[in-house]
Formats: sequence, structure tokens, C-alpha cells
Amino acid sequence: MDRRKILLLIFDGLGDRPIAELGRQTPLQAARKEHLDWFAANGINGLVDPIAPGVRPGSDTSHLALFGYDPIQVYTGRGPFEAAGVGIPVKEGDIAFRANFATMDAGMRVTDRRAGRIREGTGDLAKALDGLDLGGGVRVLFRAGTEHRAALVLRGPGLTPHVSDPDPHDEGAKVLSAKATAPDGAATAKALNAFMEKSHKILKSHPVNIAREKAGKHPANAVLLRGAGIVPHLEPLGTRIGMKAAGIAGVALIKGMFRAAGMEVLEVEGATGGLDTDMVAKARAAVDALKKYDLVIVNVKAPDVCGHDGLANEKVRTVERIDAMMAVLKADLGPDTVLAATADHSTPVSLKDHSGDPVPVVVFGEGVRVDDVTRFDELSAARGGLGRILGRDLMPILLNVSNRAEKFGA
Repeated sequence: MDRRKILLLIFDGLGDRPIAELGRQTPLQAARKEHLDWFAANGINGLVDPIAPGVRPGSDTSHLALFGYDPIQVYTGRGPFEAAGVGIPVKEGDIAFRANFATMDAGMRVTDRRAGRIREGTGDLAKALDGLDLGGGVRVLFRAGTEHRAALVLRGPGLTPHVSDPDPHDEGAKVLSAKATAPDGAATAKALNAFMEKSHKILKSHPVNIAREKAGKHPANAVLLRGAGIVPHLEPLGTRIGMKAAGIAGVALIKGMFRAAGMEVLEVEGATGGLDTDMVAKARAAVDALKKYDLVIVNVKAPDVCGHDGLANEKVRTVERIDAMMAVLKADLGPDTVLAATADHSTPVSLKDHSGDPVPVVVFGEGVRVDDVTRFDELSAARGGLGRILGRDLMPILLNVSNRAEKFGA
């Protein structure tokens, strides 16, 4: 049987809702995207509910599903993926947290969850927190990620993930004290509160923040923590599906998820995880990687950034930049590769957050039953031959199209 390779493109937060300033269209409907539409016209289309209909996915749970795992069974929290993504070797017994550098006022209220989307100096800030002794034998491992993002790992005796988030999740709200959510969470809550107190004292007087304030910028004087979790036990993706797999991403979380799933992480110059990411470079790197790997998964974060920041026209421009990426793939992909393009979730500009709306998907390759859809967008995809599937259904579909599916039964 002619086994083919698979290229899976995940456009983070690409799905959206109708936007008044775009004439009640979504960014996908409003954008000029001849190459994305070409793949739709020459492939089979559908809608994906990353977790289940109406369920608002996180980027972590939705990626697990698109990799073919059941997130309900294997998800232990976002923290361990963030930690792996920034290079912290998480061990059994460690508790990991997702972190943001943020701006807090004198009343402990969050005034900017992303500290002005800080990009410079975060490595120095992280070094000032790394190695802190929180008492009781608990030590801090802290690393900066992409822009305002970071990760915290607590290492020591008696720690569990049974603790509430200090992150209030809203600007204008006070940073919270961590509380145990189960009897065995008391030690972790104590350590977490000690970290919050010590880190604020260090950050507010750090030279990076003093310089930012003098320049009229928001200081990164606080760390917001959420998503406590332990190291997940994932069967390596390559073992599960019998393929040598690699991933390309600019953002630390997704790199961490690739590593947790046993995939090799490929570094691409210009892949930043932000709006300035070089999408064409990612496309060329993916084509090159397919010479060595059977499965390549590419994440593009930029659409999600636009959604969270409420930037409708910028999201349209981002779709058009994605289209330039698709032009490279249209020209350079060989007939031995099956391509799938989708999103991990919708991030509507109107909400500035994830929603439970389904996202479009197209599968292109030799042998695909081409349907009559001619445009790649949320409404057009609903008429496609794939129908409406769950995120964890996509990988089996791709294995089948690439002639790699195992027979069920005799």
C-alpha cells in the first residue's frame, strides 16, 4: 500500500464570528485568500469541534485532541506543557504553572495582564526569580517564554496540583491568595503564596522595570499563575501512529506540547509566536522537514493574538499572510503528502477570548473525495463532505487518507 506523509497546519484561534466592521463577515470570509480557497476547492471540507460542540477549548486541550489523544483522559493541566516549552525539565513530583508577566497597582489590582506585551528583558526578570527558596524544602524553577509568557515549576516534598489560581483572570481584579482545593494542597498553597509575595518585591525594584517606568511603559511587576498540573503520561505520538513526527511552532506552550507528545521540535528562524512571525519560513521548513519525517505539525499563533486583542482588520491581514504561506505549500508539496489545515479553536474578535464555535478544516491529497466547497471559511466548510467532527477524529481521518490506518477487526 502506498503510504503517504502528513502535514497538519493548526492556525491558532482562526475561527471567528461575524464582525460589524467587516460587513457582518468573519475574517476568513472578508480576506483575499485564493490559495486557501484553492485547497478547499480541491479537497474535502468540514467543521471541527475541538473538544465537543459548544465546549470552549484551551489551546492545550485542543492540540491534544488534534494530535489524536482524548484530552478528557490525559489532560493534567497546562503548566507542564508551558514548562517543557521553555526548557524546564519537569520531573515526577514537580508542580508546574502557566505564568504571565503582568502589571499590578499598589492595591494589588491587575492593570495589564500582559505588561504591555513586554518583549525585552523578560529573561533577566526570570533569572531574578529562578532558584528562590520558598521554605519547607520547596525551590523555584522559573523561565521566560514568548513575550509576556513564562512558566513556574515548584520542586520539593509534599506538593500537589490541588490549589486554586492566584490569577484573577480579569483586569481590574485583585491578585488572589492561593488556596488548597483538597486537603493535600495546603503545602502547595503556602509555597505559591510565598512565591507571589517574594516575586513582587523583586520585580517592582528590578532595573528592567525601573527603566520601563521611566520610558512610560507598563512594568512587569507581578506574575500571574494558573493551570497547576503534574507531568502527563502521554504515549509518544510516533508510537501511537507508527510515524516519525516533528513539530514547528514559535510559542513555548506548543513546543512543550510537541515535546510531551514525543515529537522533535524544529526551530525555524523568524518563527516568533507573535504577529511578526515568518509564516513563509515555516512553510518552507515544513516542506524540508517532510523529507525526513512522516508527520509534520505546524502551529501559527498570529490569528489568536488578533482575536485576543480585538483586531478585526489585523486578523484579516493575518489570514492573507497565511494565504502566502499556502501558496508555498501549493507549489512545493509533493504528491506523497496529505495536507490538513484547521484551527485549534475560535477566538472571536468580539469576545477577545476563546469560544465554543466550531472551526473549518480542509483535507487535501491524492484519493480524497473532493466535495463542492470552493471557499475556506466557517460557513462554507459546513457544507463539506467531512461533516462535523470532533478534534480527536481528525488524526484517524488523516491516517486513513494517507493509507496508514490499521484495520479494525478481521
